[in-house]
Amino acid sequence: MKIIIAQRMNLSKTEQLDNLSHEAGIVYTQALVIFKRILRKKNIWLSKNSMQRIINNKNLHSQTTQGIVENLYDNINAWRQKYKNDKRARLPKKRKWFFIIIYKESAIKLRDNILTLSNGIGINKKFNKTIEIPWKFEKPKMIKISFNKNKMCYQLNAIYNTVKLENNNTEVAGIDLGEIHIAVVNTGAKTYIINGRELRSKRRYQNKIKSELQKQISKKKKGSKRYKKLINKKNKNLNKLKNQINDICQKQTTKLMSLLNDDKVKTVGIGDLTNIRDNINYGKKVNQKLHQWNFSEVTFMITYKAEKLGMEVKKVSERYTTQTCPICLKRHKSYDRNYICSCGFKYHRDGVGAINIRSMTMYQGLVPVVGVMASPIGIRYS
Repeated sequence: MKIIIAQRMNLSKTEQLDNLSHEAGIVYTQALVIFKRILRKKNIWLSKNSMQRIINNKNLHSQTTQGIVENLYDNINAWRQKYKNDKRARLPKKRKWFFIIIYKESAIKLRDNILTLSNGIGINKKFNKTIEIPWKFEKPKMIKISFNKNKMCYQLNAIYNTVKLENNNTEVAGIDLGEIHIAVVNTGAKTYIINGRELRSKRRYQNKIKSELQKQISKKKKGSKRYKKLINKKNKNLNKLKNQINDICQKQTTKLMSLLNDDKVKTVGIGDLTNIRDNINYGKKVNQKLHQWNFSEVTFMITYKAEKLGMEVKKVSERYTTQTCPICLKRHKSYDRNYICSCGFKYHRDGVGAINIRSMTMYQGLVPVVGVMASPIGIRYS
């Protein structure tokens, strides 16, 4: 995995930066519309190089235009990776009024501690003149300028180079994803249980808010002021809860990968849950929980964070992993969190799944586990 080394600086909000950001938004939107129209009407997946030849904006440097197109294709490629796990994932569709201003190396000059950023040769010379910034560092490889809403200023990120992170670890870990527990991980010596109580609480509150507001909306005349006000209130509350849920998952997965890195883990095996929702019917309440279970997002977070630390990620089948005893390999279906086998083995049910996933990652199949497993370690959100 390549780690980006960057230098950050705040820039005051100016009319020129506003204009350039708007022009960048025009380029991004134009590329997005062309890509989707060609895909929809002619079923042709337009390549990045072809798109860069089509898009032209005289108010921006040619390399800036190419950088924005590359950013769009990075988003499209990220969608393709996510789509493999979650068929509900959709292509980028949001048009941009403002967007990141990207400067590649050929548009950047450094002389006498002054960093000069070149723009296009459009009609308005006031907005197309070069940007000069006092700079005491080395010349960067790339610069990205974006607007920070919290500080109400522009933020400059100077990217210098990329470094490939080496991982000399040797251990293997198995991860069993769950709806009650976000993840249960076994490293051979330890088992970590990532507690999902806070996440489930947010989910329940999200469903409650959605139900109550939707009931109020249904009683109002469509298009009325009160109707629109309730719609805005519903969207605001649900977006807030969505961000809180994402924050919990990000923090829990970050803590988990930090622990695995400390335990010298090199290879991570994750249970493959693709198509788990197909043809399920466990009742209204359970079905709702399963359909709201964000395992694909958690898998994506774990994958990119593991790769960032130089770990290898493998997907293995989850079939019967929580039912198979890791000592005698007999199958026993447990109806609570305690797994008790006829051979005398007792352990946490999701911990059994993590042990078997680790075994399958190491040996491409289930093999008996030798020795007594230590008690699982719980990790709560805080």
